[in-house]
Parts: sequence; C-alpha cells; structure tokens
Amino acid sequence: MNKHKGSRISYGRLALFSLGAGAGMILVATLLILALQPQPVLGLVIALAGLAAAVAAMGVVSTRMTRRAVEEMDNDSSRERELND
Repeated sequence: MNKHKGSRISYGRLALFSLGAGAGMILVATLLILALQPQPVLGLVIALAGLAAAVAAMGVVSTRMTRRAVEEMDNDSSRERELND
C-alpha cells in the first residue's frame, strides 16, 4: 500500500512553507539594507525589491507544492484504475 494513498494537500503546510519563503526574502532584504546602509532612496528600492521577491517566492513555493499534490493524487487514481481493470 502507498502511504500517500488518499492524502490531500495540507493547507497548513502550504501556508507555512509559502510564508516562510516570503519571510526569508524579506529577511535577506533587511540584512542587505543593514549591511550596506545605503542612502534613503536606494534603501527604499532594496526594500521594494525585497517585497517583490517575497511575493514571487510565495507564488513559486505554493505553485510547486500544489502541482506536486495534484500529480500525486492523479498518479494514485490512475494506479487504482489499473488495479481495478
């Protein structure tokens, strides 16, 4: 038996990983600003780039996790159909 049989996507895990990726990008931007101590305008540009990177990272992580879960469910259902035939 497959241990993933009947498994569904965990929304809690999806949220945790997605928000973790976004927080990681904001942390990188913050550390970059603290290390460089740029002029205010450049600091604002770095902060806005960090926010854009956070949104992009959250999108990438959530899309990959969702696609994997859907593929697993499709594979499980196709195996069940093959076994029933």
